[in-house]
Amino acid sequence: MNNLKRKDIALTSVLKFIIPSFIGVLLLMTPFKQNGSTTVAVSVLSTLINNYINKMIPIHYIVLILMVISCILPLIYKIWKPEFMEKNDLLKEIGEINYFWLFLRFLGLIFCIMVISKSGSEIIWSASTGGLVLFELINSLFTIFLVAGFILPFLTNFGLLEFIGVYLTKFMRPVFNLPGRSAVDCIASWIGDGTIGVALTSKQYTEGHYTEKEAAVIATSFSAVSITFCLVVLQNVNLTDYFGQYYLTICAVGIICALILPKIPPLSLKKNTYLIDNSEYTNELIPEGYTKNRWALTLAAGKAEESFSLVKLLKSSLETVLSMWISVIPIIMAVGTVALILSENTSIFKWLGLPFLPILNLFQVKDALAISETLVVGFADMVVPSILASSINSEMTRFIIATTSVCQLIYMSETGSVILGSKIPVNLIELFIIFLERTLISLPIIILMAHLFF
Repeated sequence: MNNLKRKDIALTSVLKFIIPSFIGVLLLMTPFKQNGSTTVAVSVLSTLINNYINKMIPIHYIVLILMVISCILPLIYKIWKPEFMEKNDLLKEIGEINYFWLFLRFLGLIFCIMVISKSGSEIIWSASTGGLVLFELINSLFTIFLVAGFILPFLTNFGLLEFIGVYLTKFMRPVFNLPGRSAVDCIASWIGDGTIGVALTSKQYTEGHYTEKEAAVIATSFSAVSITFCLVVLQNVNLTDYFGQYYLTICAVGIICALILPKIPPLSLKKNTYLIDNSEYTNELIPEGYTKNRWALTLAAGKAEESFSLVKLLKSSLETVLSMWISVIPIIMAVGTVALILSENTSIFKWLGLPFLPILNLFQVKDALAISETLVVGFADMVVPSILASSINSEMTRFIIATTSVCQLIYMSETGSVILGSKIPVNLIELFIIFLERTLISLPIIILMAHLFF
């Protein structure tokens, strides 16, 4: 690599990198004023499309059909393993799940039917439990997934990650004690999707590029919640105007957790050994004859050339949207409804959150009890705390809950299950310990930031 011959970069390739990346940043990450309040384009587009679809057909009927598909495809795959599913990555991803996640999908489908038909126990379909999840949360999630699924590739597919990764290469080893090549994995997770990051990390680990400790640290500290889900959480608590402050806090907390967690158990106990011997492994260095700027632009332009295809872009975006619709929404319906039923009818979250009350009281936070009740439920699903917080009057309280739920990072409805299903050396108990550690580290910082903003 050090003897790589320098190549000229065509202007068209540079433009193929710059223009789509600029569009992605503009639509997903740039706040602007609308009717006196601050918002982002993806939120505006989502609302417009949501209203349009609901005028033609209520979204919950479309969701019902998607949930039926999410249950039927795994059954077909498990019984027959048809060739058309084996050869299609999307269909195989949807169908190749274990029985626990299939059970949750069926549970989500049953809840959906009960809510729409208002049949069975009112505890399940009431407006404060299943009705809230289906008609409020999933109704907005449906179009958020749709819009973000077609916008996210502008950030991830046209060289922006490669470009930024070059500048972070010399930052990752001294600061986080991680190899330079992990920079792209981390950014892909942060900007794209946590499950993408876990998949990338697992592949790098099995190929001998990461040690056991490096793989565990990257998967649990850098496989962050995607911007899509961040927007969903913020929309749930009606604080879209605070996206800038919210995402700044998430990034700050994420960096601090990534600095601390690898130095304490269980991550500190992981071995610095490779799964396989990879003698060809080398750090990603800038080749001779290239400046840092030139090499960053070379990688970005190359990625843009490779991805600059309308057909490929549409196919990738559609697969992303369908995957989120079919795989994620039924789980949220199941876990969200159960969590709200427990919250409305039991004191379980109140008891589990009691150990956090001293911290909240120390920082003189309003609604300390309400916040404490949402903290542990985030381990099941990241979206549920924001549902529980939606009826709280205090904006500061809603901000703390929404931000904490995202910074906890480990949630079993998606990222946690992907980690457990991979070869990354972290078990369920370790995941729960890391979840609690992240909560304890994150909470004081988020509270201090909230005091600055409100």
